[in-house]
Amino acid sequence: QLRLVESGGGLVQPGGSLRLSCTASGFTLDYYAIYWWRQAPGKEREGVSCISYPGRWTKYANAVKGRFTISRDNPRDIVYLQMNNLKPEDTAVYYCAADRSPGSGPCTVATEGHYDYWGQGTQVTVSS
Repeated sequence: QLRLVESGGGLVQPGGSLRLSCTASGFTLDYYAIYWWRQAPGKEREGVSCISYPGRWTKYANAVKGRFTISRDNPRDIVYLQMNNLKPEDTAVYYCAADRSPGSGPCTVATEGHYDYWGQGTQVTVSS
């Protein structure tokens, strides 16, 4: 079965850190731009960050800029989202998505694209 798998979510206090991982099952992440989106209860899904293949371009939503870092380890076929200085408003289910259409060009999280694959999501809760 071809799918993306997220991991690394959990409960953390405000100001804490988490690192999310996105891996692929049944295919490789080569040539895919990878996106992180999140959805909080009662809110629309919003773009968080993306990284092109092989990793030259990254983009961040204003809400996470300076706190989150996206990276990819291509030999290990994994993408990370390092989240520091977490805030209660970061609480959401975080999803990764993959899309080949950008090629090696820049990605964007300003609008949601028609991605090839989505993961099932991992819950991140920031609370004291």
